[in-house]
Amino acid sequence: MKCLVTGGAGFIGSNYIRRRLSRNGDLTVCLDLLTYSGSLDNLDGVRGNSNFTFVRGDINDKRFVLDLFRKERFDQVVHFAAESHVDRSIAHPSSFLRTNVLGTQNLLDACREFGIERYHQVSTDEVYGDLPLDRPDLKFTEDSPIRPSSPYSASKASADLLCQAYHRTYGLPITISRCSNNYGPYQFPEKFIPRMIMLALREQRLPIYGKGENVRDWLHVSDHCMAIDVILKKGRLGEVYNVGGNCEMRNIELAKLILKQLGKSEELLSFVPDRKGHDLRYAIDNGKIMKELDWSPSVIFERGMKETIDWYLANRRWLERIESGEYLPNP
Repeated sequence: MKCLVTGGAGFIGSNYIRRRLSRNGDLTVCLDLLTYSGSLDNLDGVRGNSNFTFVRGDINDKRFVLDLFRKERFDQVVHFAAESHVDRSIAHPSSFLRTNVLGTQNLLDACREFGIERYHQVSTDEVYGDLPLDRPDLKFTEDSPIRPSSPYSASKASADLLCQAYHRTYGLPITISRCSNNYGPYQFPEKFIPRMIMLALREQRLPIYGKGENVRDWLHVSDHCMAIDVILKKGRLGEVYNVGGNCEMRNIELAKLILKQLGKSEELLSFVPDRKGHDLRYAIDNGKIMKELDWSPSVIFERGMKETIDWYLANRRWLERIESGEYLPNP
């Protein structure tokens, strides 16, 4: 079995590669362009594995993608590669549409041409839009309408629909997972949790959008990676599976938890004007994957957060290299 993991030098992709290499003897090829959020530092400890190969390249380059598939003859593709930061998508939507939609199309076309056994699309709960804060009984199911709020989530929703169309039109063997907010080691510090940790360690102000009332469902990255493997092994072709952590929390509560665990004062909290189109609440109903595939989240949030904070404390050099730009490859 040979698997292509796109975006494998990013946060979730690198964690998934570690899991895959530690659990079986499959050959794994990581394809990553190494833009600002991807780093070879994230692959420390696996780059010397005889079953691992790193390839630098762009999924937007159709000829390159086809040549890679022709050379490697993949059995599976797990597609993480994406522009994923909401604020950046609001400022520069075109790069999100190009990579997340047209880049996905290039991969799907290559899968068709070379007869892939399985293509898995890693998506997000943000394609569903948001839920009201005063209705805790409501959760997103796989049948919830798609109502994206940002250029980022619209591009991911478009990619999901494209995958489903390729399954229906061409019979391409696809599956899709839509996960809630991930946390854990190697997450790029533009994201909420590592950014709050980094700023708190420096005794700098922690910017909180609005009043911090927005609610997110948190999932440890290891549980997400386990869910992907379960879907690849037992998931039904053409299906969407929601992957949630059953752990809803307001942003302000999470920021205070981080400050408490680091022994920092809540006076570091700073409230800033809200983001345009800011989703109020995400909540995932993961009953389908639990019932059909016997998956459930295993990492208790309090333990996962402590381990995550401890990881960043123990890997300050990793953060320093990102801040200084040392991690960036040569052009």
